[in-house]
Amino acid sequence: MGKKITATDLFLTILAFLLISVSFYQAWLGLQQIFGNSSIIVAFVLSLILLFLLWQIRVAKTNGNSTSGLSWIYFFFALFCFIANFNALYTRFMRTNIYTTELREINENYNFLETDVKKKLNYAITDEKTRQNIVSKTDQLMKQIADKGTPGYGSKARQLAGEIEKLLGQKLTLLTVSGNDYDDLAIRMGNQIIDMMDQLSPAEKTLNTDVENAKLHWNKQIEKLLLMSNDDINDMAQGEIDKSLQQYNDLVNRAKSVLGDEKIKIEHATSKTQEVGKIGYAFEHAINNFGIFQFVVLAGCVLLDFGIVLIILLMPSDPRNGNSNNGSVITNKRSGKTLIPNN
Repeated sequence: MGKKITATDLFLTILAFLLISVSFYQAWLGLQQIFGNSSIIVAFVLSLILLFLLWQIRVAKTNGNSTSGLSWIYFFFALFCFIANFNALYTRFMRTNIYTTELREINENYNFLETDVKKKLNYAITDEKTRQNIVSKTDQLMKQIADKGTPGYGSKARQLAGEIEKLLGQKLTLLTVSGNDYDDLAIRMGNQIIDMMDQLSPAEKTLNTDVENAKLHWNKQIEKLLLMSNDDINDMAQGEIDKSLQQYNDLVNRAKSVLGDEKIKIEHATSKTQEVGKIGYAFEHAINNFGIFQFVVLAGCVLLDFGIVLIILLMPSDPRNGNSNNGSVITNKRSGKTLIPNN
């Protein structure tokens, strides 16, 4: 007669099917990078092999036979599922985080580029304290010129103009108002002073303006994208990253060309997210950013592919198989001849 199916066998069968089913789905997703549409077949074959090996290990364990060979074979095939599962799970839950991290880094790159370019421009006034003083007094002068009560060049405005001339070491041209538009006059006077303070070449002026505009544009664009839902970020982020980095690298090239390689040491930026979804990138990112989340994903993948086989291997052999070496020393009765001494 065949052996009766026990409650333990039924429980292990259900648990194995549940874990391997989840592993099959995740392996299907994780292997698409390599096998494309054929990944579902590969994942299905791997899952069937794992289920067959689990059954064989259970039979060997129940009969008290060695399971080491079958366990190594199971480990070999389960390793492929583990790698694919980790890639699928890690990419799914970390994709948005990876994108948002790179978008914030791009913002920082633009901010640093603007700061570095401004420092390296060939200004007529190079002393930073003097420049800040000129900018401060220019703002005050513009407010005085546009003041509704005493617009134009009043006593206070002329005093400020004289102080600015001393800082510049040059005479200012007091521009004339057009159609009583003192706001326009204030802006033109401010631009004149800044131009005299900077005295940049046309190429430097254009570079400075383009870097400022690009920084403002991408800071605004990226902040807007970061406020969107995770699905929208995942759909749109890569395109925005590619466009922003292309413009960034173009500006770096122009900065090196206009100001010189010896001044601009900034290197080109490359996208780190082009590899998202690939097996190698998932493990590399997890190692470089290892934390509690990475540990949880790792533990989950180990449970999916190795949990059931560990349970089977750690379970005691069935004492009904007649192998006393694998039964419990508490429940198994001792067998053998008993010597009774003669009286």
